[in-house]
Amino acid sequence: MLSSLIVRTKSGRIIPVVLAAMLMAACSGQAPQTPAANIQAEASASSEYYLQQMQQSSDDNKADWQLLAIRSLIREGKLPQAAELLGKLPQELTDVQRQEQQLVSAELSIAQKNMPNASAILAKLNVDSLSNSQKARYYQAVIDASQGKASLPVIRAYIAQEPLLNDKLRLQNINGTWAALTQLTQADLNSLVINADENILQGWLDLLRLYQDNKQDPSLLKAAIKDWQTRYPNNPASKVLPTALDNVLNFKQASTSSVALLLPLNGQAQVFANAIQAGFNAAKNGVITQSAPSQPQPAAAPDDANAAQPTSTDPNANGAVSTSGAAPVAEATPAAQTDADGMPVAPIVPPSASNAQIKVYDTSSQPLPALLAQAKQDGATLVVGPLLKENVDQLSAGSTPLNVLALNQPEQVQNNPNICYFALSPENEARDAAKHIWEQGKRTPLILTPRGSLGDRVAKAFAQEWQQLGGSTVLQQGFGSTGELRQSINGGTGIRMTGQPVMVASASQPQSVTIAGLTIPAPPADAGAVSTSSGKVDAVYIIATPAELTLIKPMIDLANGSHSGLGLYASSRSYQAGSGPDFRLEMDGLQFSDIPLLAGSNPALLQQAASQFKNDYSLVRLYAMGADAWVLANHFSQMRQIGGFQLNGSTGVLSADSNCVINRKLPWLQYRAGSIVPMQ
Repeated sequence: MLSSLIVRTKSGRIIPVVLAAMLMAACSGQAPQTPAANIQAEASASSEYYLQQMQQSSDDNKADWQLLAIRSLIREGKLPQAAELLGKLPQELTDVQRQEQQLVSAELSIAQKNMPNASAILAKLNVDSLSNSQKARYYQAVIDASQGKASLPVIRAYIAQEPLLNDKLRLQNINGTWAALTQLTQADLNSLVINADENILQGWLDLLRLYQDNKQDPSLLKAAIKDWQTRYPNNPASKVLPTALDNVLNFKQASTSSVALLLPLNGQAQVFANAIQAGFNAAKNGVITQSAPSQPQPAAAPDDANAAQPTSTDPNANGAVSTSGAAPVAEATPAAQTDADGMPVAPIVPPSASNAQIKVYDTSSQPLPALLAQAKQDGATLVVGPLLKENVDQLSAGSTPLNVLALNQPEQVQNNPNICYFALSPENEARDAAKHIWEQGKRTPLILTPRGSLGDRVAKAFAQEWQQLGGSTVLQQGFGSTGELRQSINGGTGIRMTGQPVMVASASQPQSVTIAGLTIPAPPADAGAVSTSSGKVDAVYIIATPAELTLIKPMIDLANGSHSGLGLYASSRSYQAGSGPDFRLEMDGLQFSDIPLLAGSNPALLQQAASQFKNDYSLVRLYAMGADAWVLANHFSQMRQIGGFQLNGSTGVLSADSNCVINRKLPWLQYRAGSIVPMQ
């Protein structure tokens, strides 16, 4: 029998009393019960959803929704709102909420580029009390806070994170682990101390070792990896190889049977093109070898190719290294194929002669797209060039199926799978100088540059590399013409160790902080770094011509004393072989970098090239660049596909970054007691 407790509507329908009561409760405006929040799980919903749940929740779980909303705001890039909401968390939190607060605070600091604060927070977290989802976030925060700098704690974070990830993120983790490992220098590897139970880490280190030992020969590497997979079946990389390593195993050599050489054969740049073509053909014909180089017979050489050899008895007349000083720079013989970090480097061993067909195209005669199309029609398998920057800029705008080794690089490099960029740029030298100065223990450098775009470009490149190494602010001081420098020195004015900070954004420096919606800008790092010689500056990197350096060096000594302890460094712009003993004595103590050919790696070839180009060492450098361009062309696929692949070249130890921009590590030399000797 039905209950008599019913409600009759106007339409005649009847609704049970219980249902009617529920409807009336809803109409009364009472908030519905919010679902429970799990702050230890994933937070994939939008910040709008979490904020709505937070508004509707009771005090018991409001903080949970608030923490989830903060995570979502960070993911969405709404950092001011996230910081404001984080500051409004209640004081009374449970242990679980307090742990999540610390973790999300670290994640917010990372998003704000305040890595020191993030690292300090992470160091205080109790990882064992976190859920698996939180642990995955914790290890990612450790990785992110490292700013891409490899270290044992970062590699351990990758290893600990891997089993906590899904398949898609697991490959990303494996690639990140490999990238961190390959950043380690030989000194880093020698100093590693690992625990006996760290089998996964030991497997990764063994994989790195066999890669370094066999990377120049993909067939040997393939066999070594197969053996490694048998010995380490539980290592993540045993099941899925890092992408970069997999590319090595699937490596295919690019053909150089027909090469198109694109150079400006008319106009002001013709003299530079002639020097590059001479070196290119000399290497192609096998006359530039590892030892006992023959006399080159370059094509398209200048009219003075048969000029008489210099007869000076000065040991430094035609090369950087004095035979009367310390031992000269070792020749690039196959017996010493390691880089500065002790890693193996592939020797450059050109064939005695190549049967490759070389056809030269004049970039001053036709538009670049037409030349590339013509080269393809002519059967070219690889393009070397163009040389001029305006032509190189057109490469990324157009498209060609041919592999291209450009002899310059654009301001903004795009990663094109068939293009590499090789240039003798001052920015590349500046980055190399930053590494060298850092390795010598200097920490507060000043850059002396000519006023203008060149000086600014060099200073920016140096500062970017310096901050990636872990340094802070770099100072820059500009100078004018030689006339201005002479006026200063005649007036008894030296060069003080002061300058303006080079403005380069760095994640390692304190950033602006937002609290309760108010953004407080961070003070510039080393705000007092406009320093005098009595304080901070301990190294000076000079970008100057020989004439300018002749004035600058005494002015530095005048203002700071010749025994101030300042490290003085100069780029290759300052070096012109053949300087007299008076100049070398005046430069005593100054270090400078230059290409191996000018640093003494091949004295016979240097003497011939110097004579050929009438001691114009800018053209000798381009001759060496042409020679290296031929070698790089023959190793195009390795440079493009094999991470960490290196070659010893006439212009430096050559390696490619992820965009296949060829970087050069240069030898360093020093003026010492009237001689020029290599830095050990």
